[in-house]
Amino acid sequence: MSVTAIIITLIVIINVIFAFRFVFDVIKHKEEIRKEPGNGFMLAISSTVIFFFSTFGVSDFAISSILYRKTKLVTDKKLPGTLNTQCVIPVAVMALAFISVINVDILTLAVCIIAQIIGAYIGPRFVVKLSPTVIRRFIGAGLVIATFFILAGKFGLIPSGGTATGLTGSKLVIAAVCLFIYGALNNIGIGSYALTMVTVYALGLNPAIAFPIMMGAATFSVPIGSMQFIKYGEYGRKITLFTSTFGVIGVLVAVYLVKGLDVSMLQWIVAAILLYSGASMLIAEFRKKEEHLQEATA
Repeated sequence: MSVTAIIITLIVIINVIFAFRFVFDVIKHKEEIRKEPGNGFMLAISSTVIFFFSTFGVSDFAISSILYRKTKLVTDKKLPGTLNTQCVIPVAVMALAFISVINVDILTLAVCIIAQIIGAYIGPRFVVKLSPTVIRRFIGAGLVIATFFILAGKFGLIPSGGTATGLTGSKLVIAAVCLFIYGALNNIGIGSYALTMVTVYALGLNPAIAFPIMMGAATFSVPIGSMQFIKYGEYGRKITLFTSTFGVIGVLVAVYLVKGLDVSMLQWIVAAILLYSGASMLIAEFRKKEEHLQEATA
């Protein structure tokens, strides 16, 4: 069996286990689900849109957090569990689709996925010693700077690469270390999508390579934590039910578009996502600082 086949098989196995646990929980609490807030039609639309953009690397955590809080679909206590459980099936579809349709060196893919999974499990013991605020500020600034480098390449101000499908030697080691760190950062609420895009671009890979790496790593680590939220009932069952069905539609439409885009267009998309991610992170930190100052002077 090839490495690609092994990765695909493992993705299917872990997500089928999650699906069984979720379906069993839904059947057990079907009366409670009917009472949960949320219009079915609007949930179908929002699920499709959220995971359409998520497939392009725009954080579904960020979009969902804003939407669910504004509409009061879930309590703050159940929000973390909902954000995790709702994306399991759509992300699995993303991973399977991108690994199948995007030409990526299998060693590079496997090393990056394994590194991020390891980082997600053993990295927090080191990350917790750092200030999340400082980390977010540096990453936000880094993403904005990275955007300008990409745009400078697009306008011919600096050399612009990005056509390789795999890494070897020191570049592969750098990628593994970076993905390990990103896996750890996920645990303090810093998403890895934009960071993975920066790394892929900086190492000279085709921008499309970021997609199977991002989704492949997420689809192994997210289901395990999500099953704990299911176990304790700390998640929105209705939302997860809709995203697990209609969210997949958004994914499939987006995958088709990504597959048909050329490298040049993807570079523009990557630049837009990085600028959005970096700017929103810096703005959020600035607002927190302002709120703290107001509380201190009140």
